[in-house]
Amino acid sequence: MTELPSELSLSERLNEVTGRIADAAHAAGRDPAKLTTIVVTKFHPASLVRELYALGVRDFGENRHQEAREKALELADLELDWHFIGQLQTKKARQVREYARVIHSIDREALIAALAAGTPPIDCFLQVNLTDDPERGGAQPAEVPSLSEAIAAAEGLRLLGVMAVAPLGEEPRPAFARLRELRDTVARVVPGATSISAGMSHDFREAIAEGATHLRIGTAITGNRPVRV
Repeated sequence: MTELPSELSLSERLNEVTGRIADAAHAAGRDPAKLTTIVVTKFHPASLVRELYALGVRDFGENRHQEAREKALELADLELDWHFIGQLQTKKARQVREYARVIHSIDREALIAALAAGTPPIDCFLQVNLTDDPERGGAQPAEVPSLSEAIAAAEGLRLLGVMAVAPLGEEPRPAFARLRELRDTVARVVPGATSISAGMSHDFREAIAEGATHLRIGTAITGNRPVRV
């Protein structure tokens, strides 16, 4: 995606990205209304979330539990849908359940067991590692069928589909095509689990072309993240 001018206001950035998403959807023969844009607010203050809420945004993504929990508490007066999109420690799973509506990063049986212990059921994605690096987050493709079955069998979880990040140094569309094939594998195991969480500020067009339903977009909308000291 072409970088947006830094002088654009928040509302202008949101409108510009929304327009580009619609264009990408139409180019792929898809309905933009069926796509969910999750605005990633990592490192940004709760005040920015309030501004985005006033502009009509309801879906927000965070990938650090402590920061996400603090924002959720501070913004409890708003009706927000929090998406947890980062790597999740098993010991923090129940705490994330308290504020998140969707968890995008389930990738192992221990985490499934920890999350299944809570109520009410929570929506989730199975995160897949599309690289050859076993240290990267996400399940290996060979593990997808068995983990899908485990999630489906857990009373406290509802599997929506698959999630992944395109590998660095690789064209994103072929990677998202692999993810789409894995989504098809999941859907054969768990009918109805047809969603794909993929696509960020720089590659959402390619993700949409390969069937992404949930886009995780940060800086293209929010601008550069504040420097952490």
